Amino acid sequence: MPTWPRVVIVEEGMREGMQIESSDIAVEDKIRLLDALSLTGLANIVVGSFVSPKWTPQMAHVDEIVERFHPQPGVRYSALALNDRGRERMAAYRPPLSDPVEYPRTLVHLCDVFVRRNTNETQVHEVRRWATTIEAARELGVNGAIGINAAWGSNWTGPFTLELRMAWLEAQYRAWQEAGIPVDRVWIGDPMGWNLPWKVSEQLLAIRERWPEITTFHLHLHDARGMALTSAYAALEALSPDHTLVLDSSVGGMGGCPYGGHGQMTRMIATEDLVDMLEEAGVSTGVDLDALIRAALLAEEVVGHPLWGHVSHAGPRPRVGRLFPIDLPFIETPREALHFVLGSQVYDSARSPWTVDLHSPARERVESGHPVPGPDEVLRSLS
Repeated sequence: MPTWPRVVIVEEGMREGMQIESSDIAVEDKIRLLDALSLTGLANIVVGSFVSPKWTPQMAHVDEIVERFHPQPGVRYSALALNDRGRERMAAYRPPLSDPVEYPRTLVHLCDVFVRRNTNETQVHEVRRWATTIEAARELGVNGAIGINAAWGSNWTGPFTLELRMAWLEAQYRAWQEAGIPVDRVWIGDPMGWNLPWKVSEQLLAIRERWPEITTFHLHLHDARGMALTSAYAALEALSPDHTLVLDSSVGGMGGCPYGGHGQMTRMIATEDLVDMLEEAGVSTGVDLDALIRAALLAEEVVGHPLWGHVSHAGPRPRVGRLFPIDLPFIETPREALHFVLGSQVYDSARSPWTVDLHSPARERVESGHPVPGPDEVLRSLS
């Protein structure tokens, strides 16, 4: 079996997801979803953004949500703030909010168009803020983190090279080094969905070679082109047990920035798909996948349309005790496919061609704790 890095999941549905959904979603429904996510075993949940409601009306009631939801012990709740006013508002809610998984970090967007559209800043503004960030780390007595956003490409300026990414990371690393503060973390964002698994692997391996002291790798991957979960697996393979891989995901895969050009189609890794993949790979997540699937179905109810997770619609791979009935009727509709979580009532009226009882020696073997018969055993039964 492979030896994997430690994996930390950050649930972004209430922020990254909700910011691209309707602003008419009721506060009560958002609280229902946040409370459901809190009961899944997810250890890190972003509850929203403290930003201007003029441009992000979906976050207009974030204060009320934080005041009224039901925090669970052991869950780290955080939020996003992009300016001093937002940080002041956010500070009033500690607790239940805590600091994000990784801060402070220096950061630069490789796309000067996107950063201007997204935050009305320039790359120069971002670079000038490095000194303030480094001083904040010094006051907190913590190590430094370096970061790049729009890392693999931009819908306005095209793809970016490994050399460019490394040059921007190197410039930040030098700034921390000159301040005498060690760097042990890197954050890489991809708001426009340019990630490809081999490019992600290439990038992480280059960082490992250049800065072996960096042990935490935080990826914020969007799924506009369907590569995010595969890229996350590539990251898993590129790292060792000495590393921590932080992966941002969103229940149902919802997510997107209105400034990036894809809207809701930007999407993210569906948290339920990520948890399923990790558990199948032998990486313990501490997440109750059944509870998470129910939260994903609730998310669809809250936003009012189907979402993009796979495991929440087809179910995890069934094992003994949850294997499908042998006489299962035709399953054709999305609703009927939810029998794994909603029960047999969803297919009560489904067509069934079976006129005799179905029998499976293999099923009997599996349910008694033995492997399915191989060719030798099957062929012996013919003689």
